This record gives sequence, structure tokens and C-alpha cells, in this order.
Amino acid sequence: MSDFALQGSHVAIAMILLLVAVIGFIVLYKNKLRNTNGEQLRDKYADGTAGSTLSTRNKYPEVNVFKLSQPIWLFGLVSALLMTIFAFSWTAYDERVEIPEGALDYEEEIEIEPPRTAKPPPPPPPPPPPIIEEVPEEEIEEEDEPVFEDQTLDEDTEIAEPEPVVEEAPPPPPPPPPPPPAEEEIFKVVEQMPRFPGCEDSGGTKEEIAKCAEDKMLQFIYKNLKYPAIARENGVDGMCVLQFVVDKSGNVTDAKIVRDIGAGCGDAAMKVVNQMPQWVPGKQRGRAVKVLYTLPVRFKLEG
Repeated sequence: MSDFALQGSHVAIAMILLLVAVIGFIVLYKNKLRNTNGEQLRDKYADGTAGSTLSTRNKYPEVNVFKLSQPIWLFGLVSALLMTIFAFSWTAYDERVEIPEGALDYEEEIEIEPPRTAKPPPPPPPPPPPIIEEVPEEEIEEEDEPVFEDQTLDEDTEIAEPEPVVEEAPPPPPPPPPPPPAEEEIFKVVEQMPRFPGCEDSGGTKEEIAKCAEDKMLQFIYKNLKYPAIARENGVDGMCVLQFVVDKSGNVTDAKIVRDIGAGCGDAAMKVVNQMPQWVPGKQRGRAVKVLYTLPVRFKLEG
């Protein structure tokens, strides 16, 4: 490959200069023809000598535009050749993404730090002790003596037949509430872990596809990651750890920060995670399942 390479801005400038040159040539030649004195030409060739041969092709040779056919043709040929060279030399440069060394290296056991919150408010004061009030003694009035009725039965006493008591059946008990839906299991390790999209058609082995997906994920993260200004000014660097769930459809859900170095770095990493496209979902025994994915994001100051 040739070392000569042009960027898009160089090609655009060359095309603009070429267009300006063509327009300038047309305007200058048009002004020249316009300023030609027609009366002088008529007086000069009043004897009929102009245009007497077929080779002149014009009544007045001074304003014969066909005499510039060859220069114009050569100019167009050179212009087309230059544009072809520019087109073949146009090189599009990919944006270079700086990925920190060991970007995905982290400890297996992640200690989840408690969220940094303000000082908790003091507890409320205890309630006051209850007030004991003395209850005055009340005088108990003697009740009237009970009156006893004679309930002796003999042969002449009529006993009324009691009315039959009809007991109503109790209402049926209400149906039991439906059981709550079982929460779908979220796996941490599956046979086929979820991966970043873009390597499905690479045609390599499983390990090569996984490595390709990992590289594309790192390119996406560190291309869109914005180092917080407050962290850069205060020299804050280190590693944030995030966790999210890749569902059966490959959507990134339930993202949270499990380790934050502060100064807005965790929020910056969370913003990039929320911008991620749809992943290739993880599979267990041939079916898509939800998988918990742990992602370290390393912030490193240059120099």
C-alpha cells in the first residue's frame, strides 16, 4: 500500500479548488469575449476575408471559441486524473480508543461498599412516661333482692311444644388466593455467557467469538466513556464495578453500581451501560435465561 494518503478534508478542499478554477476560467473567458469590440471586427473583415475557409468555422477568428477545444479537453482530462488519484488516496482513519491495560481484571470476591450518604439524623427523643391518675372510689349500691318464681310442674300443667329450630348452612369459605408468580431464576454462570453483539458472523470458534465480543465491548465502553471533570481535576482514578442483568431477549436491565470511586465516575460508567445495544442472551441447556453480568470499568489518568 502506498504511504500517500489523504483525509476527507483534503479531498474536499481539492474538489473546491478545482471547481473554483473551472468557474474562474469560464468567467474570465466570457468577460474577454464580451469586451471584444464588434464594430472593429466588422470593419476589419469588411472585405469578406473572414470565414472564407471551412477550417475557420467562424466569421471572426478573434472570437472563435473552438480554438480552445484542445486546451479545455486536456484540462478536463487532467482534472479527472487528479480526482481519480484523490479518490484512491482518500483514507478514512478510525478513531483511536485508549483501553487501559487489564480493563476487565478484578477480584473474584467483590466487597460491596455501602452507599455514600449523608450523616443519618439523630433518633427521636423517647416518649414521656405515662401519667398515673388516681381513680376515686365509687360507692357500690346494693341491688334489690332477687324475686324467685315458682316453677313447680304437676299433671295439669300445659307445656307448649317448642318451635323447631332451623339451622342455616354456613356460607362456603372464600376461594384461596392465587399463589404468587414464581420469580424467574437469575443465573451467574451459564453454559453460554451473554456477549456483546457484532461478532455473530465472524465464523470463528466459541473462544474466538467470545474474545471478539469482549474487544468490541471494550471499544464501545471507552469510546463513549467521559472522564468526569471533577475526577480529573482531583486526580481520582481507579476501578468502578457495575452489575446488570441480561434478560432472555438480550436487553440490559437492572443496572447498579456495586463499587464506586466517587467524583462522578460511577455515574459516568452507568451512563455508558445504559447506552449499550441489545446483547446476545446467555443460554443454559439450549434455552435463553437471565444472567447477572459483572462489569469492571477502569478510570486511568494519562501520565
